Amino acid sequence: MSKWLNNPVLTKEIKLRFRSFKSYLGIAIYLIVLGLLVLGYMGAYMSFDTNHAFQPSESRGIFLVLCLFQLALFIFVTPGLTAGVISSERERQTLPILLTTAQSSSVIIISKMIASLAYLLLYLIASLPLYTMVFLYGGVSPALLLSSIGLFILTMITIAAIGIWTSTFFQKTIVSMVTSYGIAFFLTGGFAIVTLMMSIFGEEYTIDGASFPWPLILASINIPIMLYGLFDQSPIIVLQEYAGWKLSPWWFFVSFYVLLISLLLFTSIRRLRPRMKKQDQNRTTNSLSNLE
Repeated sequence: MSKWLNNPVLTKEIKLRFRSFKSYLGIAIYLIVLGLLVLGYMGAYMSFDTNHAFQPSESRGIFLVLCLFQLALFIFVTPGLTAGVISSERERQTLPILLTTAQSSSVIIISKMIASLAYLLLYLIASLPLYTMVFLYGGVSPALLLSSIGLFILTMITIAAIGIWTSTFFQKTIVSMVTSYGIAFFLTGGFAIVTLMMSIFGEEYTIDGASFPWPLILASINIPIMLYGLFDQSPIIVLQEYAGWKLSPWWFFVSFYVLLISLLLFTSIRRLRPRMKKQDQNRTTNSLSNLE
């Protein structure tokens, strides 16, 4: 673990990420927009309320808006931060130099991902004081806040792993970025549309009493649906009735994304420094033997 947190690659990436003034300017703009969103929501509600006051029961709605806005930010920003970490090195012709260092492929991949996630975590931590506006009115438990943060972190790691995988798979950064955005949008919005269509079909299919688990399975791996499920579990309960299962979808959700992250990172590490063919290895060994 220490080699992943204390190595030259991570130190360089952290300095490059946090030394620029644009990084902090982006965080400042993001907080201003997020604050205006909260105040605008509260102002719009009070303008339509008969007493022109904000009801505590609506604090849950503000929290949901904040969570959906942050989730959209992480889905949109993460591919841009990770889709070029390897391909850009290849385009600048600095990747061979990086590979000749004493750092292993796993250290290079994990260090670049940690540096990207650290910048995103700064966004998340900086926005936490805005959530105090919601807690002033009540209606939101600390467990709900922690669950939402955990889902955000898992989402960031997943999309970061997708971006790094495309960066090692494709030669050009622009191709890697477009591919990572496409996969991220399909994994979130695309699965949500497919789940909705399958749910409509499930209403007709379950009339005869047959179980139909596909809507629940698709919903269990869809990040926006599971985020909404933290606030309202009734759609998940309906899908469980279609499937005839009582098992919580969160087990499937966490297992699926942990397996996906592990597979993407493992593939990225293997592709970063491909093994030489056996004939080339034998030729190299024979050459060294002759020199001796």
